Amino acid sequence: MSVSDLHLLVVDDDERIRGLLQKFLIRSGFIVTVARDAAQARRLLAGLEFDLIVLDVMMPGEDGISLTRDLRARMQVPILLLTAKGEAANRIEGLEAGADDYLVKPFEPKELLLRINAILRRVPQVKPAEAAPKVLHLGAVRYDMDRGELWRGQDLIRLTATEAALMRLFAHAPGEAVSRERLVGDLGREDAAQERAVDVQITRLRRKIEDDPKAPRYLQTVRGEGYMLAPD
Repeated sequence: MSVSDLHLLVVDDDERIRGLLQKFLIRSGFIVTVARDAAQARRLLAGLEFDLIVLDVMMPGEDGISLTRDLRARMQVPILLLTAKGEAANRIEGLEAGADDYLVKPFEPKELLLRINAILRRVPQVKPAEAAPKVLHLGAVRYDMDRGELWRGQDLIRLTATEAALMRLFAHAPGEAVSRERLVGDLGREDAAQERAVDVQITRLRRKIEDDPKAPRYLQTVRGEGYMLAPD
């Protein structure tokens, strides 16, 4: 899929910023729709499909964190949060709500573009079904390596783009510990808080895989080395 086929939703209550982002992203080759608040974004999402949402955190009415949390329970569209708060606790809150990444205001438009492209690269591309798909079994859960999909019985488990990227990394090295440093690098993150952010993503992923996330059987912590996927 080319950039020109990708449809982004930009949600920001500031009309000037909203217009600037729309123009910049259109010039960068995307299809762009804008919303002034969470309510308008919900109406658009009810009728349209988007490849990624750029979402401001501080908005009147429903804020971006609350909207992210609700959307993540129903869909797996990637979400990039824009926030004026740069503290690690605020960034962690956004990730825990289900965001794939965040960008602190003010920012350079080029950095926004780089972040968007990094998230989109992590979104698994569904491949045609093959005769003998590679599947990892994790108790009642199975992971289709070819499709990048996680299933529990007949139910598809929704993954964020970052969770899907983590599963691909672990699935290509089952039984081997993957360090936090490597996960940070492979996920395209750079700032100092990112190892903690990876821990948050692992916690969320465990909730989708493990019968008891507090005593993980399949996504294990290897002391001093990182994390390891241990399929049946």
